[in-house]
Amino acid sequence: MPWSNQGGGGSGSGGPWGSGSGGGKSPWGSNPPPPGGRPPDLEEMLRRGQDRLRGVLPGNMGGKGIALAALAAVALWGFSGFFRVEPDELGVVLRFGKEVREVQPGLNYHLPFPIETALTPKALRVNKIDIGMRVSDDIRRGSTVRDVPEESLMLTGDENIVDVDFSVLWKVKPTGVGDYLFNIQNPEGTVKAVAEGAMREVIGRSEIQPILTGARQTIENAVHELMQKTLDGYGAGIMIQQVQLQKVDPPQQVIDAFRDVQAARADLERAVNEAQTYTNRVVPEARGRVAQITQAAEAYRQQTVAEATGQSSRFLKIYDEYRKAPDVTRERMYLETMERVLGGADKVILDSGPNGSGVVPYLPLNELTRPQQPRTPSGARQ
Repeated sequence: MPWSNQGGGGSGSGGPWGSGSGGGKSPWGSNPPPPGGRPPDLEEMLRRGQDRLRGVLPGNMGGKGIALAALAAVALWGFSGFFRVEPDELGVVLRFGKEVREVQPGLNYHLPFPIETALTPKALRVNKIDIGMRVSDDIRRGSTVRDVPEESLMLTGDENIVDVDFSVLWKVKPTGVGDYLFNIQNPEGTVKAVAEGAMREVIGRSEIQPILTGARQTIENAVHELMQKTLDGYGAGIMIQQVQLQKVDPPQQVIDAFRDVQAARADLERAVNEAQTYTNRVVPEARGRVAQITQAAEAYRQQTVAEATGQSSRFLKIYDEYRKAPDVTRERMYLETMERVLGGADKVILDSGPNGSGVVPYLPLNELTRPQQPRTPSGARQ
């Protein structure tokens, strides 16, 4: 063959690299492992690794150096147990996976891994979950609210549909951090599911009219109590801070009709209030007039009875005096009667005796006491 002369001169050369009896080397100068040979020696590999490690370490450490290295490793292992709890967190120390204690915010220590480990949930932070809506912050547009109908549309007790958006504020109980970590797998999802279920249950027991008008506080309190009761039953270690109704409206398709109904109800209430106001004003006035007329009649009755009683008493007294001296009493009565009759009349006295001169002059003292009217001069114009 053309490459038979390039071998080592042996008769057994059978390849281009002269791999026959001339040594059997590859073109890179290394002998290939014999077929069926044993793997590399493990002790040899370890020896080579130790030699390389001695080359890396400075000088010959000996037993004292190894002891110092081991002591440093133990010290580093011990210092790895320090950990920090942030102000909005609480620490839970686990020993071989079992909770042993809780620690407050600050620098704390636990036995190094794997003996003890520490978990630091944000147990002091108040969390907020929106249901029925999603709030997104945009730098250019600001905060935008997106409605989620599959969460917000609910059926009322009188078979009407209402759109309810609300928020839930919650936090971890101060003494329930362990329950929060180990009893529930997804805290936010659990709170959201419980909140939606509680709101649907409360809305399902209520009618639509109170829901849309004045029952917001009642609904919030009922949902709060129901959520807390359910989460306590789960042992979730979660405390509900507040339930806030954000929007309570009819569905978008019929909201105009509902607003017309609300306006009609408002007009009805206004008319009823105006009528009640008129009633409250007229009825007391009528009652006051009735009381006035009744009191005037009672006063007139008492006055009439008193006058009649006085007149009868006077008559009886005069009668008693008349019985004692009839002539004197008769003359006195005559004079008193004439005084009353003639006291305010103009009088002219006539002397009708045999020697009378007709009209008798007398001094009108009553005329002297009257104020004199000023006389108008004859030449003056009236």
